[in-house]
Formats: sequence, C-alpha cells, structure tokens
Amino acid sequence: MSVLRLPRISSFRAFEHPGYFAVWAGSLVSNVGTWMETVALGVYVTEVTGKAEWTGGVVALSYLPGLVLSPLGGALADRFDRRTFLAIGILLQGLLAVLLTVLAFTQQLTVPAVAVISFFNGCINMMMGPAFNALLAELVPPEDLHSAMSLSSAQFNLGRVIGPILAAAVLGAGGIAWALLVNALSFLAVPVALSRVRPPPRLSAPSTTGLWADIARGAHVAREDPGIRLMLMTTFAVALLVAPFIGLVPVFAIRVFGQGAGATSLLVTCQGAGAVTAAVAVGALLDAFGRKRVLAGVLLVLGPVATLYWLSPTLPLASISIFLLGASYLMALSGIHTICQVRAPPALRARVSSLYGMVLNGGYALGVWLLGALADRLSVRSVTATASLLFLVLMVSFRMLRPRAFDATEA
Repeated sequence: MSVLRLPRISSFRAFEHPGYFAVWAGSLVSNVGTWMETVALGVYVTEVTGKAEWTGGVVALSYLPGLVLSPLGGALADRFDRRTFLAIGILLQGLLAVLLTVLAFTQQLTVPAVAVISFFNGCINMMMGPAFNALLAELVPPEDLHSAMSLSSAQFNLGRVIGPILAAAVLGAGGIAWALLVNALSFLAVPVALSRVRPPPRLSAPSTTGLWADIARGAHVAREDPGIRLMLMTTFAVALLVAPFIGLVPVFAIRVFGQGAGATSLLVTCQGAGAVTAAVAVGALLDAFGRKRVLAGVLLVLGPVATLYWLSPTLPLASISIFLLGASYLMALSGIHTICQVRAPPALRARVSSLYGMVLNGGYALGVWLLGALADRLSVRSVTATASLLFLVLMVSFRMLRPRAFDATEA
C-alpha cells in the first residue's frame, strides 16, 4: 500500500512509495537536530570570536572534505549495500554529536574543538551523501524522481524551519549543551528508517576494477554528457556566489542587525519555509512549463533575489527576502540534481551524484570562507551583494551567448 495518496499533486508523488517515505521521515527528525546544532554553533562561534572569517571558516571545514571524499563515497556506494553504508556513517556522526554534547556540558567546548569536530563530521557527511541520493533514486520510478529530489530538499529545509525555532527556545532556556544533546538523540531516527527499506536488487554486476578506476569512469560520463557537464558548471557558480548566504546568516544577524540567536533563528526559519513552499509548488510549475524552462528561469531570478536579501534595510524585509531566496535556491539545486540523476546510467548514479556533491560543497566551502574573509575587511553587505550581482551577470551572459545550451538538460 502507498503511504500517501496524492496523485493529483505531482510534487508529492514520491510519498506514494513506502520505502521513500520512511527514509524521508527519519531524515527529517535527524535534520531537525542538525539544524539545532548548526544554529547553536554558529551563534557560539560568532559571539566568541566576533569574526565573520571564523564563522565562515568553521562552516567551510564541514564542506571542504567533499573535494576528495565525495567522489570516493560515490565509488564505494556503487560497490556495497547502501543501507549498511549509511548506517555506519550515521553511527559515526552520532558519536561526534555525543562528543560535542559532553564538551558543552563539562564547559570544555572551544572554537578549535568545534572546528575539528566539524571537519570530521564533514568528512563522514561527504562520504554518505552520494549513497543517500542514489538510495532515494532506487526507491521511486524515474517519473517520480524530480518529486523525490524536491521532497528530499524540502525535508532538509523543513528541518531548517523547525530546528532553529527549537534551537532558539532551548538556547534561551538551557544553553548550548541542551541543544547539542537533542541533536545527538535525533540520530537514532535514521537507522530505524533504514531498517524499513527494501530497495530493488541491482541489475548490474559488482565492479571488479579499482576504486580510482570507478571514480574515473564516473568523471568520464559526467564530462562526456553535455547536460551533466552544464549542470556541474552551473552548480559551481551557485555554490561559490549565492550559497554562502546560508553559512553567513549568524554574521548578518549579529553584525548588520545587532541581534543574536533570535534573529539568526528567524532568518534560517524563513529560508527553510521558502524552500518547503517551493518544493510543494515545483511539481505544478514543471507540469505547466517543463523542467528546462523552469530551471532556466529560476537561475535568472536567483541573483536578484539574493541581492535583495543582502541589501535589506530591516530584519522584517530580510526575512521576506530570505524566504524568496530559500524558494529559488531549492528550485535551482533540485532541478540541477534531478537532471544529473536522470541522465546518469543507474549503475553510475552514486558516482555522478558524488561529483555534484563535490562541486557544490567545494564551491560552497570556498565561497563562504572567501566572502566571510572579505566581509571582515570591507563590509558584509557590499561583498555579498556584489557576489550575487556577479552571479546574475554570469547567468544573463550565458543565456545571451548560448541561448540553446539548456536543450542538453532534457532526459
């Protein structure tokens, strides 16, 4: 039996598959805890150091490992049982969350400790990402893949809505240690969800070549396929110039508006709410206009919306702007990722997904650190708004010089 019967709303079709829904729900619980930790640590680092470069640097440490480990994780995920692979990763992440919690309760938490643990957590996360995305693709038929990718992003952002609200409440009532404890407990939900999943058997034989040969094969497929190649280039531009708005929210709230955890939680929550709204609406947009036109349009809108956010004169206007930014950002990345998964051979999906993750996380790590460092030397608004306008110029130039380039994104 299906879990949810919503056949008239194409955005929700993936929920009709029980395995997908189980993983989605378990991941939501875990992500609520993760966003509680993210807000708590972001406010902690910003308040202790007073430096945007430190805040951006700690965030970057969570994503830099993706440059090396994401392709390795993709190759491993195409070799072994993905449920087992994910369960081991979740266990290790849970242990790191417990370590953070113990340090906080014993008053031993420091910014260097946060940085080191963030780095190791990022290593594990980058290894797990390709396996998670490939598992989701196995749990739904091809016609429901965009729904699955959009709902997965919505789940992540729904955690971004709920987590910061809980974080603000817990930080105000009990402090950072209790927020970190809730995150540690939330990791139990994913193994329970994975135990309910029975993915279809793989049709391809296990690889008999070396890991690096497997990685090279995935890179060759991505390079030779014009749609995947175009999407990876676009992903890097989004990650470098627009995505740093996520990691720099505490800096924006504290330095520009002179507020702390409350404003940070508000902005993060509004971003998540925008992303969830977009995930619900994207199915209708795709049905009406098609994947190619929706993606091309949202990439042109993304830069101006990001600029509006960074130049918002008041916190209420910034909250509205980041809602719109969260919506357009989700639509852009879910569309890009779906194209990469649809065009990749099933046996290579984890490897192609790993390349997408490598480009996204590597570009984001570089962008959030670079914009944070420049913001310390210039100003938060001028640096980030300039980056957003540069992205707009790139997208407009690309559309003018290569108007038919997005034809390669069709399945």
